[in-house]
Amino acid sequence: MIVFAVLGGLLAAAAMFMVVRPLIRNRAAALVSRRDANVAIYKDQLRELDADRDAGTLAQADYDKARLELEARLLDDVSTHETSTVSSHGRRAAIGVALAVPLIALAVYVLTGNLGGLDPKQGVPDAAAIEAMVERLATRLRENPDDAEGWKLLGRSYAAMGRYPDAVSAFAKAAERSPRDAQLLADFADVLAVTRGRNLEGEPAKLVERALELDPQNLKALALSGTIAFERKQYGKAAEVWARMLPLVQPGSEDARIISENVDEAKKLAGIGSSSDKKAHPGVRGTVTLSARLKKEVRPEDAVFVFARAADGPPMPLAVLKARAADLPLRFNLDDSMAMAAGMNVSAHPKVIVVARVSKSGSAKPTKGDLEGASKPVPNDAAGVTVLIDSVVP
Repeated sequence: MIVFAVLGGLLAAAAMFMVVRPLIRNRAAALVSRRDANVAIYKDQLRELDADRDAGTLAQADYDKARLELEARLLDDVSTHETSTVSSHGRRAAIGVALAVPLIALAVYVLTGNLGGLDPKQGVPDAAAIEAMVERLATRLRENPDDAEGWKLLGRSYAAMGRYPDAVSAFAKAAERSPRDAQLLADFADVLAVTRGRNLEGEPAKLVERALELDPQNLKALALSGTIAFERKQYGKAAEVWARMLPLVQPGSEDARIISENVDEAKKLAGIGSSSDKKAHPGVRGTVTLSARLKKEVRPEDAVFVFARAADGPPMPLAVLKARAADLPLRFNLDDSMAMAAGMNVSAHPKVIVVARVSKSGSAKPTKGDLEGASKPVPNDAAGVTVLIDSVVP
């Protein structure tokens, strides 16, 4: 059980990486490093299973089942690379390109990487071994067809192998058993579009729409939805949809920069203008401090997010900055250069509220146990605003 609990945690982290990281340009060295880490973990877990079997604490039947599950999870864990579903519009639709059909980085490494740097006796499974793992998973699912997670994994594996019709079939079976899984529906839409000449219209678009109904903050669904709007020449809508991704990635990161570039490109085509044209307004300025009684709850490396939102409007942030708890007390200036979407900037709303949050998870989305504080409604050009972080997110 410890083995699979550890794997579960690793897979959760891998899922977050898989959604966000493909937004940036290819970083071959980083991918190789992460692949090697995944393989090392796999080998450690396999050795632990072998030790349990040899010690007599794990029956052979249970060992075989556990090893099959471990192999399948390895396929899932190394699915970090994404390929394209958008057409020749190029960089202007890069967000859609970046979050398209999942590929298994391990397969790429087998085909193009250097295996010599690994222990030849404990190396990465070759292409034939990967195919064998996938076929064993398919066999298991024929015996246990109600396993939605298994069908999802099989669909991602088939997509990585370029077997897109098979991937569509697997995702369809998974969707029948798990119809409210937004990520599954986004993956399904992506692969289905590939089988239709990379065309997201029709059923893929309906799946994306459904995914966003279930989870309005699903990164892949947002990327695909923006791509659909862009391909329809609905550039204003594309900019608005893609801009909704910005609060979900680390402010100031390479991911955020690339998303912003695509938002600006869509705005330009829509005749809206880019966020770089909106720097004249001074923005809202002030200082964030931490309550003395909560200091013991904070580590210096904890992430701190400061954002402005409309006092009488949607909750979407108008501007965001990220710092560390070690930077507190923190001076801030939230202005139109940080605009998230057309009309969603600080100067467009007469009154704003400034919110500061210490994030225990490092995510911009609030989670239980985060520390938070907010200002009263203030003018959008107010200076000297004070925000005291003095409460715990329930």
